[in-house]
Amino acid sequence: MKITQEKLPASQVGLEIEIPAETSKQTYEKVVKQIARTTNIPGFRQGKVPRPILLQRLGHDRIKAAVLEELIQDSLKIAVEQESINSLGNYTLRSEFEDLVKDFQPGNAVIFKAAVDVPPEVTLGQYQGLEVKAEEVLYDPQTVDNLIDEQRTRLATLIPVEDRPAQMGDMAVMDFEGRKPPENEGEEGELIEGTNAEEFQVELAQGKFIPGFVEGIVGMNIDESKKLDLVFPEDYPQKELAGQPVIFSVTLKELKEKELPELDDDFAQEVSEFETVAQLRESLEKQYQEKAENDTKVNIQGAIVEELLKHTTIEIPETMMEEEIQNLLMQTANEIQRMGVDVNQFFTKDMVTRMRETARPEASKNLHTNLIIEKIAEQESITLSDEEISAKIAEVTKELNPDEIDQNKLQKFVKNDLLSEKTLDWLREKNTVELVPEGTLKSPESEDETLDNSPETAE
Repeated sequence: MKITQEKLPASQVGLEIEIPAETSKQTYEKVVKQIARTTNIPGFRQGKVPRPILLQRLGHDRIKAAVLEELIQDSLKIAVEQESINSLGNYTLRSEFEDLVKDFQPGNAVIFKAAVDVPPEVTLGQYQGLEVKAEEVLYDPQTVDNLIDEQRTRLATLIPVEDRPAQMGDMAVMDFEGRKPPENEGEEGELIEGTNAEEFQVELAQGKFIPGFVEGIVGMNIDESKKLDLVFPEDYPQKELAGQPVIFSVTLKELKEKELPELDDDFAQEVSEFETVAQLRESLEKQYQEKAENDTKVNIQGAIVEELLKHTTIEIPETMMEEEIQNLLMQTANEIQRMGVDVNQFFTKDMVTRMRETARPEASKNLHTNLIIEKIAEQESITLSDEEISAKIAEVTKELNPDEIDQNKLQKFVKNDLLSEKTLDWLREKNTVELVPEGTLKSPESEDETLDNSPETAE
């Protein structure tokens, strides 16, 4: 069998294969016998159909197509092994199959072209001495105060109020209805469906109801009624009401104010495992400080990766792209399932098609990033010790059911994660990172667009 290789774009190897005439003849005879053994034709015992009758009933092209399919499959398998090609998946036939069928004659040589995906070549550019900017996330003590305040609010006791008007922060119980402005003065406008309620309780806080509603209730006394001339916002979910005027008639029935629990050790014990408020606050401060540090580290790593993507050329094969897209869809399916949603109803044919297209940029960036990091680790001899791998596996599996763990997948995940982390730490030392205030750099979305449109990284 004669085999000729050529390098193709998108990380493919092209193959031109010439199948000897003798192999063509032998395969034809074998396939015809197989078809004869399994084909039922009235008037003949199975396996005893004369060849002319078989060819007449089934058609020459149908039999030649079956022969060619076997010849192509077998010869490609041999070619990949013989040429030591690291094939990633199935082949793509570059010759027109219909032309092959038309030209095929048993006992004549068969020549066809195909392509196979192979691991991509990673051509690294500069990856040391780079200068990048990353956003620094600073710990804000106010976050701890806010969280504690939220916990106190959650445990608040509602106390009836009778001696003052409504104010922000109160819980108000009211009757209300919304109507369209009347066409004639002195008349009552048409009731708008879904805009009325009785004994309705709401917190008087910004963002509740449409703009102006809560603010209009502030200052009202119990049993007082009031009309509010308002306008539905342009982005209101009910499109037919968006931007339309409305007159709300409101009657305040009850007022309650929140009595927050004392910020003492009893409170700390109720909302946490700590004995004192000091211990609770110290734990929260540590968590948020560590989070800020970790977020900054993630930003640094992301900035380095974005810069590396600009300096590296990779042609991603479609086989790898499809596999990564499938992984992202599986992750989405698992998240949806954990939320209690029926995956079969959610993943309709149209939905899957849209999700595949949406996932493609993320899949591309994931593959580029992983391949770059792997190449740098290989080039700089960055390796992992057995102790590092074992410790990480123990950490990951600490709270998992051993019976539900795929050890091979876990081992692969841990190695990839550790090697990535170690290589990124190495890159942090070899490049200059300028920390800038949070929110001053462009969003990751615009970076993704740069990657997708970059000729250096186009698939």
